[in-house]
Amino acid sequence: MATTERFIGIDVAKDEVVVAVWPTGETWASGTRTRDLRGLAKKLAKLTPALVVLEPTGGYELPVLAALDDAALPATLVQPGRVRHFAQATGVLAKTDRLDARTLARYAAQTAPEHWPRPDPARRALLLVLQRRRQLLELLAAEEQRLEQQALFPASPVKPSLERLIAHLREQLADTDGEVRTLVQQHPEWQPILALLQGIPGVGFVVAVSLLAYLPELGQLSRQRIAALIGLAPFHHASGHFDGGRHITGGRAPLRQVLYMAAIGPI
Repeated sequence: MATTERFIGIDVAKDEVVVAVWPTGETWASGTRTRDLRGLAKKLAKLTPALVVLEPTGGYELPVLAALDDAALPATLVQPGRVRHFAQATGVLAKTDRLDARTLARYAAQTAPEHWPRPDPARRALLLVLQRRRQLLELLAAEEQRLEQQALFPASPVKPSLERLIAHLREQLADTDGEVRTLVQQHPEWQPILALLQGIPGVGFVVAVSLLAYLPELGQLSRQRIAALIGLAPFHHASGHFDGGRHITGGRAPLRQVLYMAAIGPI
């Protein structure tokens, strides 16, 4: 490849994306609002990159990909495990958002990245509905905690407002659950996978659908690599006489949260 080509790495998080350019080393951060992402895509288009790469992050990458597609930028998802191995092989042991973005850009430049399939329209729709479900659950938990705290204040003037909002959020959550089931019913090709997953003890409908949406690699990779993708693989940190034990790190937080709740009780 010509050295004049530019490659872009984007590290995606919920509220921020960090961008790095190879070979210049330039980095900057952007918000994740629609205006921010459109501005980012416009800025990247001026650089005429050979390739823009980012990792799947449980759905947070979808708006970024949409903005890149609108700007007709060559973009692809890459496998997180391979990028991490590349970082270690090139001596990048620390892990920050900027370092991760630089590693992604360098990975794109110095390897022939295996394009990881983007979600098809049906799976993307399922991801978006599940994201909304997660947001509603977070809002509902916060409001229920606020309502519980009002017990400390007799005749609290805000209690009726909290009760109305909680009732509304519960209705919205029920509607969203209905949307999930409708989407699943519209795609009979998903039924064998969901039936197989729900045959596992402790795996209910929500967990099965979440695995289907957030983990398209399921069935294509070994159980060890799947555990690493989710962020459940305990990596050993040891050198010489030092033993730092095993710790999980990274992975797809939304899916890990669902699996944690399933460990408490079937969902």
